[in-house]
Amino acid sequence: MTSERHTSQTQIERCENCKCETTHTVSVEIRTESMKQENTEFSREPYRITTCQKCGETTSQRMNNA
Repeated sequence: MTSERHTSQTQIERCENCKCETTHTVSVEIRTESMKQENTEFSREPYRITTCQKCGETTSQRMNNA
């Protein structure tokens, strides 16, 4: 799976690891989900990537499933 990262911002969100609201770095990443070369242009999906600034826990969520 390949990816392309875009600009990040910070936001206050709940961290399940810390069990409280913390500052997170939030960005959108375009990932290619297909490993087949002929399908890569049709399999690009946006993912929301969050990283807790307190504990470092990173999560990703496919935006089409949000």
